[in-house]
Amino acid sequence: MVYPNAFVALINNSHLLIAIFACLSAQALKVLIDYGRTKTVDKALFFGTGGMPSSHSAFVVSMAASIGTVEGLHSSMFAIALVFALIVMYDAAGVRRAAGKHAEVINMLVESLENIGITPDEKLKELLGHSPIEVVAGALWGVAVAAISHGFLIR
Repeated sequence: MVYPNAFVALINNSHLLIAIFACLSAQALKVLIDYGRTKTVDKALFFGTGGMPSSHSAFVVSMAASIGTVEGLHSSMFAIALVFALIVMYDAAGVRRAAGKHAEVINMLVESLENIGITPDEKLKELLGHSPIEVVAGALWGVAVAAISHGFLIR
């Protein structure tokens, strides 16, 4: 199908729409899961990184699952999407998680400096990455969103 402009093509791309929905709904789930734990609504969780489930994982896995459903698991597009998803999930549970732990230690050092009268500008964000279970939960959410979308919404 030929579209008159790039915007129309983007908003008609079912793979992209499914991925965006998976990401946004995973972010909303973070708020709901936190509410279940704390009985308070933390709206900042909707816009933040880290937490349960991984919206990054949901985003890339839903894209790969959607492409695999339409194009086939043998397609080059699915292979590219799968490799991309694996890299993003590895990064979320590895590099970004390690950066968050480093930020936690640096913030402890900064707190020690504050105790002796030295006040730095701001603390570092500690919740950057994900635990492996958060990554797996996000991936499962992504597969579920793609499966439901293709099973019921897209024919």
